[in-house]
Amino acid sequence: MWPALDPLQMLVGARIIPGLVFALLAGTVTGWVIKRRRSKSAGLATSRDLAALLPKEVADKARSLRPSIAAAKPGSLKPDDTGVLLGSLGAGGPEVRTSWEDVAVAIMAPRSGKTTSLAVPSILRAPGPVLLTSNKAAGDAYTVTLDARAAVGRVWTMDPQQIAHTEQAMWWDPLADAKDLPGARRLATHFVTASVDEKSQGDFWSTAAANTLTALFLAAGADGRPITDVLGWLAQPADRTPIDILKSSQLTAIAAQLQGTVSGAVETRDGIFETARQYAACLLDPKIAAWVTPSDTLPQFRPAEFVNHKDTLYLLSKDGGGSASALIAAAADSVMRTAVIQAERDGGRLDPPLLAILDEAANVCKISDLPDLYSHLGSRGVIPITILQSYRQGQRVWGEVGMDALWSAATIKIIGSGIDDADFADKLSRLVGDHDVESVSHSTSESGRSTSVSMRQERILPADQIRALKKGSALLFATGIKPAMLQLQPWYKESGADVIGKASAKQTAAITERAKAKAEAAA
Repeated sequence: MWPALDPLQMLVGARIIPGLVFALLAGTVTGWVIKRRRSKSAGLATSRDLAALLPKEVADKARSLRPSIAAAKPGSLKPDDTGVLLGSLGAGGPEVRTSWEDVAVAIMAPRSGKTTSLAVPSILRAPGPVLLTSNKAAGDAYTVTLDARAAVGRVWTMDPQQIAHTEQAMWWDPLADAKDLPGARRLATHFVTASVDEKSQGDFWSTAAANTLTALFLAAGADGRPITDVLGWLAQPADRTPIDILKSSQLTAIAAQLQGTVSGAVETRDGIFETARQYAACLLDPKIAAWVTPSDTLPQFRPAEFVNHKDTLYLLSKDGGGSASALIAAAADSVMRTAVIQAERDGGRLDPPLLAILDEAANVCKISDLPDLYSHLGSRGVIPITILQSYRQGQRVWGEVGMDALWSAATIKIIGSGIDDADFADKLSRLVGDHDVESVSHSTSESGRSTSVSMRQERILPADQIRALKKGSALLFATGIKPAMLQLQPWYKESGADVIGKASAKQTAAITERAKAKAEAAA
């Protein structure tokens, strides 16, 4: 085309257009490289890393764990039949779910989404029986899920301290599991754990009081008596009735131990019995005792029947002194242990699985050996999700060693926003790990200007960034998988939220009306 081509056209065609094309290509390639480097340096799990928790593999595993859906064709399973929803991998990303053999611990500060994004969605989506412990009712998981769960199965509410101001519609016998020495000892341990912290449980007085309660619970259970009879025996240490019952039941060793306590020095005996009375003080309240006293007019809650249906058990209690948390812990423990027994009868696993949401576990559900239970509950189709406000809260209940054991035994760990414990945040930062970062330096000398590139390691998520996690996001630590950042999915953003919200508002209003009616009656 040259020399006939105009010089300006020649300049544009031969210089400017190729230059622009080259710049565009260079920018595209550079952006791709930077994006690739950033994605690698992020260090958190990608969808490929999380494949075991994404829909396809979770569904495959669910079929292998649950005989009732083993024959289901790929793609025909409901997502909620395959596992507990944790959130999504980024906004609009694939759903992330646990399998039906995972056990979880969630550490989330108040108002960080532990109820709206974890407890409530899990309960609403559960395919089998559900257990919830809580110290709140109005506007909480109780009111949000009550109507939805009532449409699935029978709802049982144990509300001895009138958190929801519900009329008593059930009773439960805590001595049903105290027919033998291990069961009586577990029941006594619940009363001790609810009253003292982990550091005080091993001293002389708490140990002796626990032994005494064990003997009295065993005597009452063996003779078919209500648990309130134990209060009378505690008030009268010289009463030989429990000793005679134990002897007649061929429980001579425990009878001799109780006899030794009763016949010992008066000061020591009185101290032991007074300590035991303090541990069982919640039974002195007739309103609390009524929930664990046989009734001819109310249905009895039986854990063995509960675990075989799609029923729901709400266990509500206040925390602090004089609470009924010992009974709440005992009931939750009874349900989970009964589910394990039923699973063994069913061939090893409960199907559909039992979901146990232990919200406020460190306040109203202090099961002393929960860290040990975590090691095998998941393999039996019993899926606990223990929700704590902080790591130190767990240490206060189970001690440093116990909380470390619980943390280690949990196959799923969820960390929400509001982590203000510097040591724990640093521990999490170290668990997330380090990544390589390029460091570019420029220098100028007599020979000219030079550029050098070196690599250094930095924390993927420093402790300050973990503390500053945004509400609605959470860190996920799953066994054998790189840490991941999840986008939580609160129930009120899901389809059908309007119906659930109206039902919750209705239940909350009903609680308010019942509370006002009681206040007016008392006035």
